[in-house]
Amino acid sequence: MRGKPAKKRIIAVDTIYGSEDVARFINKLMLNGKKNTSRTIFYEALDLIKAEKKLDPMQVFDAALRNVMPQMEVRSRRIGGANYQVPVPVEGKRQQSLAVKWIIGAARSKKGMPMFRKLATELLDASNGTGAAFKKKEDTHRVAEANKAFSHLR
Repeated sequence: MRGKPAKKRIIAVDTIYGSEDVARFINKLMLNGKKNTSRTIFYEALDLIKAEKKLDPMQVFDAALRNVMPQMEVRSRRIGGANYQVPVPVEGKRQQSLAVKWIIGAARSKKGMPMFRKLATELLDASNGTGAAFKKKEDTHRVAEANKAFSHLR
């Protein structure tokens, strides 16, 4: 490993739900330093889930994160002039980080709706095991499974 490992940042818990996961999600949702806008979008999405679907929004959020967290991923490894896609297990914080990134990316890629509505639909889809973020996880696992033959190169 090159250089020093990055220092772990302490993230203050969310004021409404008291969850560090929510605070991380809001930080990742933020664009151009506009944290208040990302908070508003996130809370409106959870309110929409609560109002329209009559579900507990925190349970939906937790289920969405759990369903999208990848177990395996591939890393490129150069050996003898050839690049191999080597499957490796994903550690805890990286699992969560990838899940959050995929959910937000999938919500942003939808067209024709306000962001809070796109985020709410993506969270509901992910909690049900469907949607673009869940498909991204499945694709990642499929690539790792296809390259299982190179796992000895780890």
